[in-house]
Amino acid sequence: MIQRIQTVYLLLVTGLLIAAMCMPLGYFIGADAVQYTLMPAGVSANNMFQSTWGILCILILSSIISFLTIFLYKNRMLQIRMTVFCSVLLVGFYLAFLAFMFMLKSDLEASFRISWALSFPLIAIILNYLALRAIGRDEVMVKAADRLR
Repeated sequence: MIQRIQTVYLLLVTGLLIAAMCMPLGYFIGADAVQYTLMPAGVSANNMFQSTWGILCILILSSIISFLTIFLYKNRMLQIRMTVFCSVLLVGFYLAFLAFMFMLKSDLEASFRISWALSFPLIAIILNYLALRAIGRDEVMVKAADRLR
């Protein structure tokens, strides 16, 4: 299982998504130079907490799916479907992020500066694609071996 390259890719996806859950995604900078940090769980501003639980749920679900996909190595077609689903979830993460960013930006009346940790889900999408190609190569190799029997 660990000797397959897609396992390494999927482990890296899991690690990147867990790291993205713990790091700030961006910063809101108010007119009075007050800085609010946007974490996946929410933004704490003006003695109140603005929740962005949707972003956190997508990251948690994507990391769980990518980790569990590693153990589906005997069912490669399901592994392919789960990898594609994880990538679709990560695209949904960026859509949810944009929605929360614009909503909170108007509520806080502040400008927004992104953090480098926001690139982790994009790197995870690329690694998912690489894992998908490797799983597909395994499937072709197994079908070719079945034909020879």
